[in-house]
Formats: sequence, structure tokens, C-alpha cells
Amino acid sequence: MKALVTGGAGFIGRWVCKALIEKGIDVSILDDLSNSTEKNFEEFKSSRGFHFYKCKVEDRNSVEDIFKKGFDICIHAAAQIDVQESLENPDESFNANILGTFNVLEAARKSRTKVVIVGTCMVYEMANEPITEQSRTKPLSPYAASKLAAEELALSYYYGYGLPTVILRPFNTYGPFQKTNMEGSVATIFIKNKLRNEDIKIFGDGSQTRDLMYVEDCANFIVMASLEKNAEGEIINAGTGKDVSINKLASIICKDQSKIKKIPHHHPQSEIKRLVAGYSKAEMLLGWHPKTSLEDGLKKTEEWLADNPDRMEE
Repeated sequence: MKALVTGGAGFIGRWVCKALIEKGIDVSILDDLSNSTEKNFEEFKSSRGFHFYKCKVEDRNSVEDIFKKGFDICIHAAAQIDVQESLENPDESFNANILGTFNVLEAARKSRTKVVIVGTCMVYEMANEPITEQSRTKPLSPYAASKLAAEELALSYYYGYGLPTVILRPFNTYGPFQKTNMEGSVATIFIKNKLRNEDIKIFGDGSQTRDLMYVEDCANFIVMASLEKNAEGEIINAGTGKDVSINKLASIICKDQSKIKKIPHHHPQSEIKRLVAGYSKAEMLLGWHPKTSLEDGLKKTEEWLADNPDRMEE
């Protein structure tokens, strides 16, 4: 089996590549490295059948040429992922997330390649109970809106052309190889600040909650969904089913309360107050469930960042 991973040099993408390779699947990466690095997939270069194509998903002709190599599955993880950046430069979200997805779908349609869309939980409306796939959507940023539009576009190819597609909505993912700037998760940002003995800054009052999933659990979910025939045409959540407040998270990571500061939110209108995943569909369809506790995941992430201090500059 041959798989193409767009955005495979990125955080989640590189872990997806690792999980695929461990299953004996030939992996190719399509990535323009504008927001990632070859260091993320250095260990895969000697793997059987591995290829790297430096390409932007916005470049339709190049994308189509790469698909002609012949793939069974394309896991589409390439995206503009920064919520704050999308509010300030919405055209980038449109080009990468909507136009890029269109190019991937068109190339996949012509080559009859299954497409797995790596979406986001940020498309959902805030709720006081676990969010299921039937929950209402309410995109609060161009990032979220563009990701939701990309999902709908993919489903139109499933219904209109019979192209096998799967829509995945992982909740907040963190772990090794994640950036520690505003594109990273709140967990990796807080860990970086702790390791540097800097203040941990909380936007707003810190009562907002997140469902934090360790990246290897996320990658296993994506690979399992990619290989499951019954997942085609479905939208599937993944998370831990437990949320933690940002205040609590800061206290777990940093025991020194004097280092934890509250600051005004840049874009309070885009803040989601509570996110917790209902993932029973993933359990039923895939037999998937998260295996890593928050405490273990944070420990692994902190150990990796401590061993790779140069990655904290990213």
C-alpha cells in the first residue's frame, strides 16, 4: 500500500507518517516546508518506498503531477492552522485550506485515490456537554470556517463523484515535535515557558477548557480511520472525553503560582469557552480510544523539549 501525506513534515503529519511506516505502508510526503522542517522526518528517509516532494498544495499542476505517482490513500493534513493569523490575514486560510483542498480532491478524483481530511474541533459551537459529530458548528475564525468549507467540499466529492473520503475532527493535540509559538498547543507553550523559567501567560480568566489529546493517540486514530472501509463518507471525532481548564493545566505544568499571569485575550470573540470530545463513533467504527493520560503526555512532551532546546525557538 502507498500513502501520500500532505503536510507530512508538520507536527501531526510526521507522527502519521511514523504510524504508517510502522504498519509497512510506503509513505510519501508533500510539504512546502514553509511552516515545518525536514528535521521532523529525518528518521524516515531510509524507510522503504519513502519519498519527499517539496510542493505547495496551492500549486494545482504540481499536486496533480505528484498524484500521478499512484497512491492508495492521501491523508490531507496540509493547512494554515494559526487562528490568530487567520483573523489578521484571512486570505492565507482561504488559499491553503480551501483552494489547497480543492486541488488535492481534483487530483485524487482523477487518480481515484482515497482522501482523508484532517479537520479540527474548532468548527464546533461551544457546548456544556461532550461534543459529538451531530453537534452544531459555529466557526469563530477564518481558520475554522475554511476548515469547515474544506470538509464540505470533500463530502461533495464523496456524494457527487463517489470518491472515497473520510472527515476527521481531532480535538486539541499536543506532544513532541509541536511548535512552541502561537501555532502550537497551549500545553507546549506552557512547557516551553516553564523550561525557560519564564512567566506562563493565560489569555483571559483561564476558565476556558480544552480536551488535550497526545499526538501518538491522534496519529493512530488517523491511520485507523484511513484504513477502515466503513469510515468512508463519515465525520469522526477523536479526543479524550475529558477537558481541563487552562488554569488547571498551568498549575499541573508549573507548580510556582507566582509564574502564572493573566493577560487580555488578543481576539476574545474567537475564544471557545469549553471543548470536550464525544468520541463514541470512533470507538464503534474503529475500535479506537486514547491510551495516554494527560500527565504522561505532558511528561513525554517536557522531556522531549528539554532534550531538544533548539526546537523551542520555533
